[in-house]
Amino acid sequence: MTMRLSKIVMCLCLAAFCFLVAFGNITDYGSNYAFVQHVLSMDTTFPGNALMYRAITNPALWTAGYWLIIAGEAITCILFLVAAWRLWSARSGTAAQFNGAKGGVALAATMGFLVWFLGFMVIGGEWFAMWQSSTWNGQDAAFKFYITILAVLIYVNQPDGELA
Repeated sequence: MTMRLSKIVMCLCLAAFCFLVAFGNITDYGSNYAFVQHVLSMDTTFPGNALMYRAITNPALWTAGYWLIIAGEAITCILFLVAAWRLWSARSGTAAQFNGAKGGVALAATMGFLVWFLGFMVIGGEWFAMWQSSTWNGQDAAFKFYITILAVLIYVNQPDGELA
């Protein structure tokens, strides 16, 4: 039972993290909006770089991009909550029932991977050359987030045996 409860708690911790990130982005809207603005406008990348044709300088698109990020974080939170609930509901069941309840964790982790790997590393980091900015570079933080999510996914998906 300890391992099952551990897996449930880890999913709840990821849900709490995603909630706090989305909540922070909403309640400290201006600071985090500025992050999106600078990344998308590429105004702190290397001067004269050949990638500037990718820059987005339209505030409406900055806002849309920011709300897409917030929505992704919130959806990830909800998916981890649902996954934890499914695991909780199956915690006293057979190994097959508990193992069968793990699918929601994969879905939640995939959503989180889309937000922090695809969104921040691929799109922000590479397409908008965020890596060139010493001020507005969120790649290190994003790496920590999606690696943690992947580590929990790997742990949760280790097969569980029958309860003693």
